[in-house]
Amino acid sequence: MRNPLSNTVVGIQPSGIRKFFDIVSEMKDAISLGVGEPDFDTPWHIREEGIYSLEKGRTFYTSNAGLKELKVEISRYLDRRFGLSYDYNKEVIVTVGGSEAIDLAVRAMIDPGDEVLIPQPSYVSYLPCVQLVLGKPVPIELQEKDNFKLTKQQLLDNITPKTKLLILPFPNNPTGAIMEKEELEDIAKICIEKDIFVLSDEIYAELTYGTHHVSIASIPGMKERTIVINGFSKAYAMTGWRLGYAAGPELIIEQMLKIHQFAIMCAPTTSQYAAVEALKNGDDDVQEMRESYNQRRRFLINEFKKMNLQCFEPFGAFYMFPNIKRFGMTSDEFATRLLQEEKVAVVPGTAFGDCGEGFLRISYAYSLEALKEALGRLDKFIKRMDEEKK
Repeated sequence: MRNPLSNTVVGIQPSGIRKFFDIVSEMKDAISLGVGEPDFDTPWHIREEGIYSLEKGRTFYTSNAGLKELKVEISRYLDRRFGLSYDYNKEVIVTVGGSEAIDLAVRAMIDPGDEVLIPQPSYVSYLPCVQLVLGKPVPIELQEKDNFKLTKQQLLDNITPKTKLLILPFPNNPTGAIMEKEELEDIAKICIEKDIFVLSDEIYAELTYGTHHVSIASIPGMKERTIVINGFSKAYAMTGWRLGYAAGPELIIEQMLKIHQFAIMCAPTTSQYAAVEALKNGDDDVQEMRESYNQRRRFLINEFKKMNLQCFEPFGAFYMFPNIKRFGMTSDEFATRLLQEEKVAVVPGTAFGDCGEGFLRISYAYSLEALKEALGRLDKFIKRMDEEKK
């Protein structure tokens, strides 16, 4: 029989996060700090709007690009929060989560052989999306000494005549790093000079602490060469609603819509009506959740210091990225032993790129009670590891 499988797909590695997901789901009394999902329920008024849409029989397809009401609210939101002005009718598309928006943008922009710069550690989907269209992923290894920010020299060092797209994953999953306006201006200058486009994944834009998120698309000369990716999963605790969006130049959005039409048709109708309510009346919910995440963030920082666990201070998303190199184990070995011996699940840094070796991703999208119990177990494990080294 002829091989029924695509060699391209077979060659792509599965997500490094799933291994620990699967194990912890079968382990009694285990605590998972590995899931990038808010522990909050979707705010009631948003759920209520979804329920109401069902009661009113709004169960039909929407426009391929999304409900007009939702696209209007997305445009207003981006302008209100980040100073970005988009034509809702031509420059916005509603997608099945931010992940679909990433995939559509890459497929719409990349031809075989085009090089895509991917700062790492970063979200697991970027590299395989590029591989699926036979583009060439070019990882850029972000450094702890730079607080895992992309520097202009790193960018310049990786640009070639084949470079077409830079993926800008800030606020960052898994490190929690952010980019300040002045740093983005340096990156923007290079992108304009070298004629490079940007996919700016801003799904954690509302989750920054002590500073307001700045989109690279707001920098002069960048709107016309940037696709902004965002969604409702993180800020509004709507992961299961599967709703995201992209905003960008009409030329690119038009081609993304073409793929979306054939592959998806439209995003879930119920979710779209709920999202309209989220954008209209959800600011207070976002603020409340952000304050809670910040409290947990500060708790983890203090606990890590007590454990002598090296970790730079993150100012975005809801992750910590501690350095475990002093224990002489790989990230996978450390995470595996922690799960087996103390029943705490974390994600090896290598799930987010080879340069994540020696680090762990720990999510603080959990209650303080759960975090206190998990950190207590982690402290016991670290003390035992230190004793073994003596």
